[in-house]
Parts: sequence; structure tokens; C-alpha cells
Amino acid sequence: MDIRIGIKHSARELSFDTSESAAAVEKKVAEAIESNSKLINLTDSKGNVFLVPTEALAYLEIGAEEARRVGFIA
Repeated sequence: MDIRIGIKHSARELSFDTSESAAAVEKKVAEAIESNSKLINLTDSKGNVFLVPTEALAYLEIGAEEARRVGFIA
């Protein structure tokens, strides 16, 4: 699933693929914001860890959990 994170005062966004479900990512971000945590900890499908300051979070776009098709479609 694709994740895109907008960061305040930055023209670029953070984009990566993760193996976590959309509900798990949404829950993790919501809990970090509600508990006034300073950082949101997200992991991509390759094992890289992204720490995003909650105060700098502008938006979070969670892509669909659809598997990509490979090959020819008849």
C-alpha cells in the first residue's frame, strides 16, 4: 500500500510503500496525535523506519490495499 505524507513548510512529500494495513497506519497516526506524541513511527516494506514530527504533519494519504497486477490481461 502506498503512503504519502505532506510536511508543513516543505514543497516535497514523503512517499513509500508499506506492508501494514490501512487501518493499522491510520490507528498509529491517530494515537500519536491524540497522545501528543512528538513523533510518528512508520515502517516501509523494506524495513526502513520513518520518524515524522506530529507538529509538522500536514496530511496523510493512505492508498488502496489492492495488489498490483502483473502480466497481460485478455
